[in-house]
Amino acid sequence: MTYFAPSFFYFSFFGALSFLMPFLALYYQSIGFSGSQIGLLTGITPLITLFAAPFWTGLADSTRRHKLILIITILASILSVLLLTRSIVFYILFFLVALYAFFGAPVSALADSATMQMLGEHKERYGRVRLWGTVGWGILAPLAGMVVERFGVVGSFYGYALVMLGCLFSALALRFPQARSVVQFQTGMRLLFLNRAWMFFLLMVLFAGMGVAAVNSYLFLYMQNLGLSKTLMGLALTVSILSEVPVMFFANRLLKRFSPRPLLIVVLLFVAARLLLYSIAQVGWQVLSIQLLHGFTFPLVWVAGVAYADRVAPAGMSASAQGLFGTVLMGLGAALGSFLGGMLIQTFSPSEMYRFFGLGLLLAALLFAFVQKFLLPEVHTKGFDSE
Repeated sequence: MTYFAPSFFYFSFFGALSFLMPFLALYYQSIGFSGSQIGLLTGITPLITLFAAPFWTGLADSTRRHKLILIITILASILSVLLLTRSIVFYILFFLVALYAFFGAPVSALADSATMQMLGEHKERYGRVRLWGTVGWGILAPLAGMVVERFGVVGSFYGYALVMLGCLFSALALRFPQARSVVQFQTGMRLLFLNRAWMFFLLMVLFAGMGVAAVNSYLFLYMQNLGLSKTLMGLALTVSILSEVPVMFFANRLLKRFSPRPLLIVVLLFVAARLLLYSIAQVGWQVLSIQLLHGFTFPLVWVAGVAYADRVAPAGMSASAQGLFGTVLMGLGAALGSFLGGMLIQTFSPSEMYRFFGLGLLLAALLFAFVQKFLLPEVHTKGFDSE
């Protein structure tokens, strides 16, 4: 029962996102916004994450009010999403989307911090707890589709709010690290940024985030360019979700075999392989087969990142370290990947864009492997690496 609260939290959180994220662009289109306006509304979230996640997680660590801040941000996220249905004026919607991004940015990082605390000596089991997020998305996504079909796109917003109440109730049962930092908060943050091994890890996370964002942002456009049906597009998402289940379940074994930094290099190779395979695929069954690699990309980046952030964080700064990881992956990495992918698609086909990204990530992974082996070898210690 120790893991019920975080497991239900992830189930509710990602289940709620399955109601919201796939339908946002459709909602913006349904109220008459142009493509450029939709691009601004969808692109603002990762940019706000860049500063919002460190702000909230830093405030939580410095004030020791993790649970209160988590509850406030969940409530504010629900309210801002509900308010999105009350206006069709662009600048008002832009403000509300920015508000949602600001309050939603730290939720996952704070939950990860609590989960690692509650796992105690069994932190390697994080993947099995986080797996419930995949289950939540997989179970509730079809329900979200039925709600939208029955009540229109606006129904997805109310579905999100309802499911997020599960996050709110489970947040009350989460336990956060109670240890106070042995240094002042500002000093602890400076030490985090001066930790070469941690900065090297975040650089790898940045490249992984760019590759994953290129896939997520342009997959349907890529499939449309191949002439594939909308049914296959939905099936592609289903395959990717199913591929997460065994990887998340056995992530503890991978973390025992590979420590987080070498594991992330392996993940980069999988991301590069996935992108390169997209660039040569021609028919639907090939694309669906490539989707099976999803389980070895984003889920493993997340598992490795949460584990390493927990390792390097000084006492009392776990949420801050988790927030930095999430900011680089979902903020800077997502923004750069989407932006660069869009620039490439203006000149090249989606398949060629994936080829450029794949070759770039392959070279980056080989360079990171060289640095890891010869310049910055792994030191198996709890806390800061000693390099």
